[in-house]
Amino acid sequence: MNQNGLRSWNVLSWNVRGINAPWKWNAIRNKVVESRCDIICLQETKKEGFDSQFLKNVCPNEFDAFDLLPSIGASGGILIAWKSSLFSGERLMINEFGITTQFTSLHDNRSWILTCVYGPCSTEGKQAFTAWMKSIHIPQDSAWIITGDFNLMRKPKNRNKLGGSISEMAMFNDAISFLGLNEIELIGRKFTWSNQQHPSPLLEKLDWVFSNAAWTISFPSTSVKALGMEPSDHCPCLISISTSIPRRSPFRFENYWLKNE
Repeated sequence: MNQNGLRSWNVLSWNVRGINAPWKWNAIRNKVVESRCDIICLQETKKEGFDSQFLKNVCPNEFDAFDLLPSIGASGGILIAWKSSLFSGERLMINEFGITTQFTSLHDNRSWILTCVYGPCSTEGKQAFTAWMKSIHIPQDSAWIITGDFNLMRKPKNRNKLGGSISEMAMFNDAISFLGLNEIELIGRKFTWSNQQHPSPLLEKLDWVFSNAAWTISFPSTSVKALGMEPSDHCPCLISISTSIPRRSPFRFENYWLKNE
């Protein structure tokens, strides 16, 4: 908390495209440190198991609590890790597409809900994924944010070349509208994924951050910034969240007022 009564924290959301290679550990750790995040949401970990000792390979010791969606072989996988000195976390839901966690801030007991997703690539998988999205039930008065690699675009301009499925875009937008979500615009980059083929790479926006109306009311100054994507083919999304805490209004009395009738 700073002197202006502002409490803020950062969430790093990133498709790391595998977390098993030791050469990636330092790169991921450096991005975690660079972002000054308090919660990390990693997608496509490609890791079936996890423990506290392994967590130290990819982030500082302050990250001592986590939840894991194991990969299926070398496909998928999600990790959410956080600093238990700042938040307590309770799993609300988990399935093949994501993890939903309720966080409670230890400085003011304020609770909010985070869903981290990793969407499938196949047409059938996307249909199942968006159907699942529409089945999510979060109380309207609960502040909720959902982030991750959705593997879906919202509009043709989310791609630097012609193409993309209009029906998939409509399906995705329908799920977003059904849930009453608001997109938090990404600052610093139009696209979040590259096929890294030179000299003319394909670029798409597949990573998103959405929030509900209760979140907008509680945390209106939330922003999302793109960071450098190395060593992945997705760029990390740094979500900055803050809330104003009312300051006391002190009573002041000036002695010269006694001289005025």
